[in-house]
Amino acid sequence: MAPFFMLDEFSRYLGTQKRFSEHTCLAYRKDLEQFLEFTGIAGNEDIQEVNSRVVRGWMVYLVEGSYASTSVNRKLSALRTYFKWLMKEGLVETNPVARVNGPKVSKRLPSFAQKKELIPEKIDPLFTDDFEGLRDRLIFEVLYQTGIRSSELVNLEDKNVQSDRIKVLGKRNKERIIPISGPLAEIIGNYRILRKEILGAGKEFFLLNNGKKLYPKFVYRKINIYLGKATELEKKSPHVLRHTFATHMLNNGAGLEVLKELLGHANLSATQVYTHNSFSQLTHIYSQSHPRGGHKL
Repeated sequence: MAPFFMLDEFSRYLGTQKRFSEHTCLAYRKDLEQFLEFTGIAGNEDIQEVNSRVVRGWMVYLVEGSYASTSVNRKLSALRTYFKWLMKEGLVETNPVARVNGPKVSKRLPSFAQKKELIPEKIDPLFTDDFEGLRDRLIFEVLYQTGIRSSELVNLEDKNVQSDRIKVLGKRNKERIIPISGPLAEIIGNYRILRKEILGAGKEFFLLNNGKKLYPKFVYRKINIYLGKATELEKKSPHVLRHTFATHMLNNGAGLEVLKELLGHANLSATQVYTHNSFSQLTHIYSQSHPRGGHKL
């Protein structure tokens, strides 16, 4: 069977055994289709001829095609995983991507909003008093107050949203529990009452005006609008609210291990990126508080 047509089996492997999300499986498949088209691979004999030189040629092609370093590295990751799987299936003897290093990625600090930009007095007037306004306000508050991902918010089920906590199904189907505040619980209760009155009961927690399930682009557009009204940020997306949640938590004394669990990170290194922003806050506090910190009297 030609490897090109084995992408269906590979995608099933990613979803069932690696427990990758549907979004990641689709992205990997598109990356592999691009590579196979670039190399002209048609069958098992061709796949045996792929070596590190061919892979590096594809990488150069991508870089010269103005692909971002992060995109190139993701494509290489997809290819690396694919060849590991082919080795497991006995179709190739070596992994030609094993010794190929992707382009360096410059580390950019996550964008986040300032606390003064998200105070209730400034945020609340942005939303209308009808069902749509209440839902949008709750979407905004859940993203900011819990730090969950947009995909996790879209897939929230009604049974997993309680008066003091939210159960989230994260990456690779890993569950985590996130506590919520009293004010947020009050908004949730008001939303539930109005949703039931207008749309009735349902499996999904967040619903569109027509009763259907939310989708990621809808959430992105909404957050883009409201962040545009409340902040001066250039980047305005649901993930910015996740970054904001993490930064504000650290700036107010939360530990990295606690934040790691709340964000659903697999390892601590993913959480440590936020310490750069927190260090800036600590520097500011030091300069204002220490007798020789450099503040002006």
